[in-house]
Amino acid sequence: MTRQLRLKFRREVSFARSDFVVGPCNAQALTAVDAWPGWHAGCLALFGPEGAGKTHLARIWAERAQAVILDRADLRPDAAVGRPALVEDVDQGCDPEALFHLINMAGHEGGGLLLTARSAPVTWATALPDLRSRLNALPVAQIEAPDDEVLEGVLRKFFKERGIRPPQDLFPYVLRRMERSVPAAREIVKRLDEVADQEQRPISRALARQIMDGDTDNLDLFEG
Repeated sequence: MTRQLRLKFRREVSFARSDFVVGPCNAQALTAVDAWPGWHAGCLALFGPEGAGKTHLARIWAERAQAVILDRADLRPDAAVGRPALVEDVDQGCDPEALFHLINMAGHEGGGLLLTARSAPVTWATALPDLRSRLNALPVAQIEAPDDEVLEGVLRKFFKERGIRPPQDLFPYVLRRMERSVPAAREIVKRLDEVADQEQRPISRALARQIMDGDTDNLDLFEG
């Protein structure tokens, strides 16, 4: 199959709830997000490592809440008057005054605020004392690094998005050797797809071994 045909049938990345893989590492965070609109003062901070699923979970909430998604680099509280709002990667920096106003607005009728970050709000840097006190009091939910159950689920999701049905023995092999992160899973699937297409060969455990060992110059079609 040519690269053009693979692209033609590839699915868009999905943030649907049905595609969110639930496991011990994220079940409590999912429960906390689902508790909206019962969040204290209308706010929740969702934090965890890169690629743990924060954006997916946040987008599930945003769709359910009909929330406006705000750019942390250009926060405009007026865009969230009377409606819920989502701001991602807040720990990477944003206007402290705007964030302070968003937190205050969240408890008003029709409001709500979900913030995502890699670290807990108590660690976020700010020189604004009023904001500091608000951050220290924010309700939080933590997503942990993905476990095998979630990693296998996201591997299957990424293969599905590319229209690929890999053999079942591929999953335990890859899971034993891969970095424990969702970005790593995405990169493995991407690399397998690219090399299989270039070499005109099926995706298999042998191909995964050679890719994960960094040897794509001497691909052995008969090694299993």
